[in-house]
Amino acid sequence: MLPLTQNTPTGPHGYSLPLSPSGTSSMLTPPPWHFSGDVVMVDYRVDPDAAARFLPPGLSLGADPGAAAAIFATWQWCSDSGEELTDPSRSQFSEFLILLGCDYDGNAMARAPYAWVDQPVPMVRGWVQGMPKQFGAVHQTISGLPGRAGSAKAPGGLFAGNLSVHGRRVVEASVTLTERVQQPPHLHDVPLVHSLVTPEWAAPATGPAPLTASEVGDVEFGEIWTGEARLDFFDALDADFASLAPVEIGAGHVFSYAETLKGGRILPVPGSHQGA
Repeated sequence: MLPLTQNTPTGPHGYSLPLSPSGTSSMLTPPPWHFSGDVVMVDYRVDPDAAARFLPPGLSLGADPGAAAAIFATWQWCSDSGEELTDPSRSQFSEFLILLGCDYDGNAMARAPYAWVDQPVPMVRGWVQGMPKQFGAVHQTISGLPGRAGSAKAPGGLFAGNLSVHGRRVVEASVTLTERVQQPPHLHDVPLVHSLVTPEWAAPATGPAPLTASEVGDVEFGEIWTGEARLDFFDALDADFASLAPVEIGAGHVFSYAETLKGGRILPVPGSHQGA
């Protein structure tokens, strides 16, 4: 038998729970994680005071207070091995999230105060990143199909999405396409900033949740279409969520998108010694 080295695990291990002798039972594979998907997005505006209440220390509203977006996405993902692609029940999921425009140390960013997915792995993976993912039922128009029932990325094409939580309708959106554009929607083209929360359990919390940002690469946009949008919030959740309902609705966007999440980094709060 070969002697154990410092790099040889001596017990159950893995990137995430559950731990096992070989480390292969973990719910999550280590990054990088590769994503490809179709997006239906609606730009809108919220009450700037409501948006500000969702920003932790270190973040401000920035140059466009109240800028927000509602995003539906259907994703296919894999690790570097690509093995997840052999099992669509594992590699596919749907998502809805809200983005708020914000500023970190003079840099434009976006923050997701709420997000829902329909599979457990992306939900837990979101918690690792600091994204507030919850479980919900998310449905979205399928694109690229032939025939009258297929929604075409062309003028007049109709794309929609809806979110239900605990069987209650929460958000609905639709976009009727008018033209193809070159510029990606602003809030889908800036870094996301999260809060890495570790709930108190066996030890007291040691301070405010650190700000984190994902290291993203291999970004690709397919054809980007814009058009007239509809966005409805329903009275199904709490008053905090309701405070982010639209006060004005802007353009809608439909596009395909790909990225690779390589890992995360801590963002020190400006003016503090955090992360030093």
